[in-house]
Amino acid sequence: MRIKRTIPHSGIARRTRLIAMVSGFVAAAAFAAPTASASDAPTFSASQLTRASDSVLKADIPGTAWAVDGKSNRVVVTVDSTVSKAEIAKIRRQAGTTSGALTIKHTPGRFNKLITGGDAIYGGSYRCSLGFNVHSGSTYYFLTAGHCGEVASTWYSNSSHSTVLGTNVGYSFPTNDFALVRYTNSSIAHPSAVGGQTITSAATPSVGTTVYRRGSTTGTHSGRVTALNATVNYGGGDIVYGMIQTTVCAEGGDSGGPLYAGTVAYGLTSGGSGNCTSGGTTFFQPVTEALSYYGVSVG
Repeated sequence: MRIKRTIPHSGIARRTRLIAMVSGFVAAAAFAAPTASASDAPTFSASQLTRASDSVLKADIPGTAWAVDGKSNRVVVTVDSTVSKAEIAKIRRQAGTTSGALTIKHTPGRFNKLITGGDAIYGGSYRCSLGFNVHSGSTYYFLTAGHCGEVASTWYSNSSHSTVLGTNVGYSFPTNDFALVRYTNSSIAHPSAVGGQTITSAATPSVGTTVYRRGSTTGTHSGRVTALNATVNYGGGDIVYGMIQTTVCAEGGDSGGPLYAGTVAYGLTSGGSGNCTSGGTTFFQPVTEALSYYGVSVG
């Protein structure tokens, strides 16, 4: 099922982007065949893994995401339902002598950018989710997705655009996926919280960490981190780097919403595939990068 990153009020997405994952499996050995041991599996150097990863980028296939898995010593390439066998073959050809370092995994549906703390924000004809309230001294801002900042410069708390929140300071998308909005309405409270959860710090999660995502479409859901420093090709030249990959579900309108655990902020919802009925795969912009880029802080 497609996840729309940007959702017009009419419900029709202005733009969509695709990204996906492939699940592979190893067949059991025949009865008479000798059993292979773990030591028989080829190992790859850091430079070989880098070349294999770069080859996926050069293949430029929309609907793909990839990251180095240190545990398996492979580059895990996830492909969505739009990626054909011929395109997978192209990725392997591009990898050349390092093609053995690639593990292909399939995921259902399509990856798209998701537009809609988790509270709804409205700009132009679109809805996104507010990520985290931040500040620099006594000046207050909020973070959201960069692809949200790309489609609107002034943000409101309601669909009728009668209550303004603030205006964009700037955004970075593609490559990154974050935007900073300065509050211009002094009557709006801006606590350092996600829903009822106070946020006091920011960090990078570890693979396997249980995390939570809140968004204006689907509310709060949990999952776990499956990869760090993932690259995602949404198509149309929209490639983002350094993403946190998770199993948390998300749907259209959740873009920009926060990824967190307890009092710690982790990321901003970028995109993914699936839905919150059947599950999915999602990608998040690390919040620490956005905080550093703009010189702002949570808490």
